[in-house]
This record gives sequence, structure tokens and C-alpha cells, in this order.
Amino acid sequence: MIRSLYRKYHKIRPYYFSVNTSLRKFISCCTKNTNKYLKNGTEKMGSQNRQRVDSVFRLRIADIIRKKRDGESLSIEEIEFFVEGVVNRSIQDAQLGAMLMAMYIRSLDSEETTYLTRAMTHSGEVLKWPAEWKGRIVDKHSTGGVGDKVSLILAPALAACGMKVPMVSGRGLSHTGGTLDKLEAIPGFTVSQSHANMIKILENVGCCIVGQTSNLVPADKIMYATRDVTSTTENIGLITSSIISKKVAESLDALVLDVKIGKGAFLKNEKDARELAQRMSLKEDKNRNDTAAATTTTTTTVAAGNGSGVQTVALLTDMNSPIGKKIGNAFEVAESIECLHGNGPNDLTDLVTRLGGQLLYKINAAESMDAAINMIASTLNDGRALAKFRAMIVAQGVQEEIADKLCRKGADVFEVLPKAKYTYEIQCAKSGHIHSIDSMNCAIVTGKLGAGRAKAGEVINFAVGIHLKKHIGDAIEKDEVAMVVHHDEDGIFPEEFAGLLKDAFVIGDRPVTHATRVLDVIT
Repeated sequence: MIRSLYRKYHKIRPYYFSVNTSLRKFISCCTKNTNKYLKNGTEKMGSQNRQRVDSVFRLRIADIIRKKRDGESLSIEEIEFFVEGVVNRSIQDAQLGAMLMAMYIRSLDSEETTYLTRAMTHSGEVLKWPAEWKGRIVDKHSTGGVGDKVSLILAPALAACGMKVPMVSGRGLSHTGGTLDKLEAIPGFTVSQSHANMIKILENVGCCIVGQTSNLVPADKIMYATRDVTSTTENIGLITSSIISKKVAESLDALVLDVKIGKGAFLKNEKDARELAQRMSLKEDKNRNDTAAATTTTTTTVAAGNGSGVQTVALLTDMNSPIGKKIGNAFEVAESIECLHGNGPNDLTDLVTRLGGQLLYKINAAESMDAAINMIASTLNDGRALAKFRAMIVAQGVQEEIADKLCRKGADVFEVLPKAKYTYEIQCAKSGHIHSIDSMNCAIVTGKLGAGRAKAGEVINFAVGIHLKKHIGDAIEKDEVAMVVHHDEDGIFPEEFAGLLKDAFVIGDRPVTHATRVLDVIT
């Protein structure tokens, strides 16, 4: 009510000094009546709420930006005012960028993160599902990595286990690839789906991977795109609010979080990753009033989801080296299909089965963790997950013939997927065993080749990417090809790119083993 009156007040306020006398009298009368109404109403609210009413009418975005820039904490009213301005576009693009930069530099404390998450969650609609699906609605979210195509495999695998997976995903953010961008490399695939269409697809298939609708957490959709082009991505408070707001709005029963750590992640060390998990512990109690609920916290690492009615588990995973052997939009679709045929790289398959296993075990779909992991693995080996993937892409706009060509065993998927014009081979400088591959160097090069965006809405090149011929633990000879770059650069391949990729490899004399990427599980 308060914010509605505030908006009406400010729609007429800018014109007050430019209209004729009679209209001024009319506006004055409206304003007096509004103030009278607020006065009568707030007398029943108590002193605390009266202060909130008064503060709302004094807010200006420039003052809020200045306050955060100077290192002060923002109130719930100020953050709600900011989020509402983002959604109704009363805040200019320059002001949004300035505010995000102030939040990035000065950081958000626990209370601010809670306020922002809740304001974003309720900035649009909250999805509702058929009652008979209760207990089976699950999803996964990653904080972003290099070669991270897990969602393309895990969603259909979970659907093959009887789950409903309404996966609302994002586009590439900074150096990391976006699930939606990868899927759009498939001709005809449509990420924009209405709520009604999502229900239909989930009923018939069991999974869908879609973009945010205009009504689902619209604040995050706008802020997400702006963060990507203003270098404000690697902030724990902003990451937390973006992740949790979307997932709570999906009305999930269970959620698994893949919190990545390392060179190719937004979070470079375990301390920061655990802090992010701690921020996700900001708990909302729906039975308490707004102010009390906004400040409730718990030391349970994943209680942000749990506290909102979503059973949540988080995995801390290693992102120092690329996931799998292929990086780039079309390339990652190709490797996902390999994995769905049961032929995926070991590290990718292990990550998919462990993430999925945690979800199945969390909702009591399996008697033990090993049994849950085996349930996911069996869907990859017997073709059930592949069948769900095919059904999903057809339901989301891909022609049957194209889907068949992509999913047929032994098919050349690049008869369908975009293919780059040129290749460039990166040779190993010496013989030995591969100890590490710098995922950030790989991400920088693929991004500069066109796989990522320099500004919001920019067209990306689905065809470019990197194919690792060797991975961690493999033996390699001097001058042997370690990776092949697929690109559309006319003329000589840039020496800057070649240097970054050569430097990505660390070669040692002794063999090493590449163990699971999972560093810890937090429940």
C-alpha cells in the first residue's frame, strides 16, 4: 500500500511546477488527501512502521548510491526502493551500474544480502505447480565455471528418475559460459517458455531448461545482464541474492548448489566459497513479520534454501581446470550428448552423478547415497537420460529430424551444430605428465574468440571453442598436440591467444591422478 501511494505521488510530482494554476490546486488537493490518508492509517501501525512510511517518501536513488559508496549499510526500505526502481525502470542505467559497483566495492553484509534476496524474489511472480508433483520438484544451480555443461546432462537424468526439473538458467556471465547460450546452439531450441508451457513440458517430459520470464524475478534478469558488462560479477552478496531469489521463486522441493572454487570460478579460494555458502544461510521464516524475518540468520550453511522450504545441499567443487574436454557453446552440447550416451569424460560424469545423487538422496528417492548415485549413472548408461534430452529439445522447438541427428549414436553432431571455419593446434612444449590446465586462460581465449559477450545483448559465436586432446594426468610428448582451437579468425591466429593457451599447461615429470572434483558436501 505504502509503495503504491508513493509511486502515484511521484508520478505527478515532476509536473507540479510546470502546469497551470488550476491543475496545481488539483494536485495539491490530491497530495493533502494522500497525506491525510497516510496519517490516519499510520496511527494504527505503531512508531516503527510510521518511521518506515516517512522514510519511503524521502528516498532518492542518488542518496542511496552515495550511502553505499561511502561504506554504510543500507536499510530494508532503501534496498526495496532500489529493487522496485530496477523493475519499473525509474532508475537509469547509469545509476544501476553505479549502485552495483558500490555494492561490489563496499560489499553487502548479511542483513543487506537478506534484504536484497527477498526483495528480488518478490519482484515478480512465484511459480506454482500441480499438487501431485509435491516432493519431486528439484533443480541444480552452479556458481559458474569453464566447460560446465552439467545442467544439460543432469536435468534429463533426473527426469528419467521420475523428478520434475523446472530449470531456470542464465546466459554467460563474465568469463563463464551460460546454459541458455549452449542450448541455443541447437537450431530451433527456444529458451523462452510461458509458465503454462513449462507445466505442459514437465508433465510430458519431466524437465525443461528455460530463461527467466519477464515476470519471474525480473529484478535479477536486469541486474544479471548489467553485472556481466560492468565487472561486478564476483561479489558474494550479489551472487547469493541472484541464485537464491530465482530458486525460491521456482517453488522447489529440493535444490543442489554447485559452488565452484579455483582459477576458472568467480571464487578463487575455499574461504570465499564457504563465505558464499554462509551467505546462503540467511534464513527466512514465513511466520514472522517482515522486519524480524529479514534479519533472521542461522549457522547452517545451506539454510537459505532450507529456511524457505527448499531442502538444500551444497557441493564445493574444483574449478582450476576445465570440466571435460570441450569448451564453447556448440562443443559443450556435443560433449553433453557424448555423456548422455554413457561415453562422457570421467570428471564430467562423476560430477553429474554426484550432484544428482545428492538430490535423490535428499528427497528420499534412494535408500543410500551410493544407490542414488547409481540411479543417475544408470540413466546415462541405458539411454533413458538421452531419450529425455531428445524429448525436451523437441518440446522446446527443435525439429524431430534435427533431434534425431543429434542424438543418434555415432552421428556427427556438427552436421547440425555450428562449425567454425578454422582450427589451430597448441603443441606441448616438453614431454611429461599434465599436472594442471589453467581454466581461466581457456575461458579468456574462448571469450575473445566470440563465445562470450562484451556487452548485454551482444550476438555470440556458437561455433568457436577449444577441444582438449589431453587432460590432467595424461602423459604427453614434446610437440604433441595438447588442444585444438576452433575459430573464425581470418588470417594468422593471434599470438596473444596462442601464448595464453600454451601457458595454461603445467607439465611435470611424475604422473598424477585426477580425483573427483568434489571437495566437500555441506548439508
